[in-house]
Amino acid sequence: MHARQRAEALLDADSTRELIGPFDNMISPHLEPQGIVPEADDGIVVMKGKLDGKNTLIIAIEGSFQGGGIGEVSGAKIVSALEHALADNKAGNTIYPIIILDTGGVRLQEANYGLLSISEIHNMVIALKKYVPVIGLVPGRVGSFGGMSITNALLSYVIGTDKARIGLNGPEVIEQEAGVKEWDSSDKNLIWDTLGTKQRQATGIIDEVVADDVEAFRKAISDAINEKKDSHRDQRGDFYLSLLDQLDPSKPLDIAGYDKLFKQVDVKAHHLAPAVEGSQPGTKSRGRNWFELLTGIKNAKSDVPTVLHAQADGREYVAIVPDENNRFPRVRHGEAGLQEGYTVASVVNDLIAADKDKPAAQKTPIVIVVDVPSQAYGYKEELIGIHMALASAASAYARARQAGHKVVSFIPGDAVSGGFLAQGLQSNRLVALDDLDITIQAMSKASSARITQRTIAELEEATKHVPAMAYDIENYQKLGSLYNLIKGVKGYDHDEKAVSTVKAALDDAFKSLENAPTDLSFRYTNAIAVNGEGGGRKATNKVRALMDQQWND
Repeated sequence: MHARQRAEALLDADSTRELIGPFDNMISPHLEPQGIVPEADDGIVVMKGKLDGKNTLIIAIEGSFQGGGIGEVSGAKIVSALEHALADNKAGNTIYPIIILDTGGVRLQEANYGLLSISEIHNMVIALKKYVPVIGLVPGRVGSFGGMSITNALLSYVIGTDKARIGLNGPEVIEQEAGVKEWDSSDKNLIWDTLGTKQRQATGIIDEVVADDVEAFRKAISDAINEKKDSHRDQRGDFYLSLLDQLDPSKPLDIAGYDKLFKQVDVKAHHLAPAVEGSQPGTKSRGRNWFELLTGIKNAKSDVPTVLHAQADGREYVAIVPDENNRFPRVRHGEAGLQEGYTVASVVNDLIAADKDKPAAQKTPIVIVVDVPSQAYGYKEELIGIHMALASAASAYARARQAGHKVVSFIPGDAVSGGFLAQGLQSNRLVALDDLDITIQAMSKASSARITQRTIAELEEATKHVPAMAYDIENYQKLGSLYNLIKGVKGYDHDEKAVSTVKAALDDAFKSLENAPTDLSFRYTNAIAVNGEGGGRKATNKVRALMDQQWND
């Protein structure tokens, strides 16, 4: 069953109205320059109607078009629909959002547009959950992967069929990045046993498994709405950090062993103390360099070696850094992994709690120091559910921002894939060094070429036509996503002039947030985004205008 058929079938008869449908011809402008035939609805079906008499918004992702990948237009359709649903709920006009996830995550042919859009979807889901449950349905053609698996973890309640799979990194990507010994992508039984809904339900990653039947879906969704079900998956940091304390990553972990561990976790509270000065330098990285320069802490060390946080100049600085001797081998180069996601969430949640009763003007500003080469690629990470760890971090930053904390991301190093979604993309402002050594993208070139069935040379040729596919920070600026691109400073600079320049840029970014919205709208309302010279977010703004026109027609 295709997305449009599924959406229509879920809603009560004669109550359905499609928004920005095929006849609006709102196609992606980024596919034809790459020789790819676009779809008139860009693979996203948005419908308003009633389900068992209740006002409902259905957003269905079509897995048969570009693997259900999210690009600029498709992402803007989802975000703008959720924004209107949020406005209606705030006004007392209750409407229940349902998202049908049949998606591989970012559409790699529009890579950085996809990452931006998915972070904006995360923001809206978190905001909506304050008013109504946001229900997910994973029917199973593609499953729920990539950045949209993080969306999956943020939803209130998730329903799937026995044909569905959920995970951040597909086995082919893990094999490409970590080797066939880490995960043999030809082992289909292992894939289904690890990522399939039977295992995912047993370990809390999915809430309910039903038959692949419209009436079963309707009943499960209706029950979840009526009972206001919310699993709070993004708030289980203490459980998973306790589980990781009891795990020996140097030993093999199979499904039976993990299930036993999962059932026997002795949960303890986790609160990470601020970083302190150490006697030995930690593993070198651009993120560590700038964390130490901005906080004044030399050789910064922490009880969790890959997460540093401290307050300086009245701001909270948070960084994920490499640790060449880390007990989790997949994060030794600065990747965002299980422990990193949950620890960052713990740090930010503690700050939210400490400042809860302060007026917005007095809440501690947050600087996210971004230098994440990717998320961790590993079998253990997928079995345990790394997407939930990254969702916890993204959720914490978004809730801090929505509560009034000003959040600025400073990018002196790499900003790649799920690591960037967790550590950086939930900020009000993005500030980066104009350093061509910075990689900012949705996936490594080797994995992206494999997934899109291109050579690396073909991939690099495509970046000449679509700036969102490029890997450098200067092309990223063309999308309108950056507040400031700092000239004349590099990732490993450490002289007084460089530090002064960066501090001035951060001061300016925070000043711009005075009396500004707490959302992510700057990314598509600034001059570069609106004018679209070299990229921008012109298609995003066209979609938003259409949704404004059609929502209440």
